[in-house]
Amino acid sequence: MDKTSNGRRKFMKSSLAGVGLLSLPQLVYGSAEQSGKKKIVVVGGHPDDPECGTGGTVPLLIKAGHEVTLLYFTNGDEGIEDKTHEEAAAIRKKECEAACKILGAKPLFFNQIDGESVINNLEMARFQKLLWAEKPHVVFCHWPIDSHKDHQLSSVLTMQAWMEAPVPFALYFYEVCMGYQSFLFHPTDYVDISETQALKWKALACHASQKIIGADGKYTQMMHDCGHPSMEDFRGKELGVQAAEAFIRMTGRGMGKLIL
Repeated sequence: MDKTSNGRRKFMKSSLAGVGLLSLPQLVYGSAEQSGKKKIVVVGGHPDDPECGTGGTVPLLIKAGHEVTLLYFTNGDEGIEDKTHEEAAAIRKKECEAACKILGAKPLFFNQIDGESVINNLEMARFQKLLWAEKPHVVFCHWPIDSHKDHQLSSVLTMQAWMEAPVPFALYFYEVCMGYQSFLFHPTDYVDISETQALKWKALACHASQKIIGADGKYTQMMHDCGHPSMEDFRGKELGVQAAEAFIRMTGRGMGKLIL
């Protein structure tokens, strides 16, 4: 059997196993006492990406009794203009730790370089080792159709880890800056974040170097320009609530229909 055929078998095995796991609404709105405590990992291309895409959902998962880890693919090394890569990475890691403390999550760093991310067999093995060591039941990552290379590559590595995982887990994609970074995103699942939106903003405010949240505690004009606030409002209207976060569940079948 060649490697391609073996990969297809692993893909179908992960697809079918993922479908059998608890749905996102069950995890968010149920309780760990009913479903059992789950380990959840959110993979983001840069510091602040997991918070931007899932910052309202994460505290709901933790409130339900689950354990959440935010895995940062790069350290945001190029995210502060007047700082060296080393200085910027140190600052942004501290911001991640502060944001995770507010959300109740654990930070984890893959330590690729912002803007210089790569995929090769060595990095794939290193990423899989780090992710699988968390023994996740559910993983969230960027939607791969995205304008930022770091978002794309972190998503591809996560999908590959999902397909080859020794212990299957469910995979969900999240969006950031709808229509500016994430494209062709047609949700399969929504989470009402009306009660946790303020907490999400508070966590995002920890990323002070990025000027995401202003002095008024709300999104800055920069974030409005990239469409993030309107994304939360729009997804909320689709769900019939004040604000929501949207996701696409990876099933391995019918995915083509979701991007047409």
